[in-house]
Amino acid sequence: MRMKPKLQPMRKTMTEENEPLLLDHEADGIRELDNQLPRWWVWLFNATIFFAGAYMLYYHVFDRGLLMEDEYRLEMAEGEKLKQAALERFEKEMMNMQPSQDPEVLAEGKQIFLTNCAPCHRADGGGQVGPNLCDDYWIHGSEFKDNLRTISNGVPEKGMVTWKTLLKPTQIYAVASYIYTLRGSNPPNPKPPENQAPAEPEVNPYE
Repeated sequence: MRMKPKLQPMRKTMTEENEPLLLDHEADGIRELDNQLPRWWVWLFNATIFFAGAYMLYYHVFDRGLLMEDEYRLEMAEGEKLKQAALERFEKEMMNMQPSQDPEVLAEGKQIFLTNCAPCHRADGGGQVGPNLCDDYWIHGSEFKDNLRTISNGVPEKGMVTWKTLLKPTQIYAVASYIYTLRGSNPPNPKPPENQAPAEPEVNPYE
């Protein structure tokens, strides 16, 4: 009697094993795999939703926290207080200040001068729209404290910027110290001293 061969169980192919994980719908020939996300990922996602809701209630509904714009205004106000305090201290100290001879301070002052002052006073300080800074005549005082005050407060009626609104006290001190070194440098073709105004023509009483 012939024995029937023992049938080997058929192995499932990779497609057959994954078939139960595929969802029924498809789009453009692509079927979605029904793969469960890790539980920690799901809980983390739910936590972000809860956080977003709590954030909205705390900051936008009940106004319990400061928004970035409000924090910016507070920090700017605090910075303005510090700036004003530094300027007041600088204005008190400038009466007794002497020009610096530190090469680093003078180099910083030169760079500030070339950037901000040269368009009116020329790069060599000889004067252009603004007065000559190399002669012995100074409109607003020749002492170093006078130079500091003039740079700090500016001369708005003559078009000179109030530099204390743009420069730090240390920068004003640096550029004033550099300008002090320009005295007596005799640049070529300087602007005449401001006290040498052309004489008014004589009036003929018979005309």
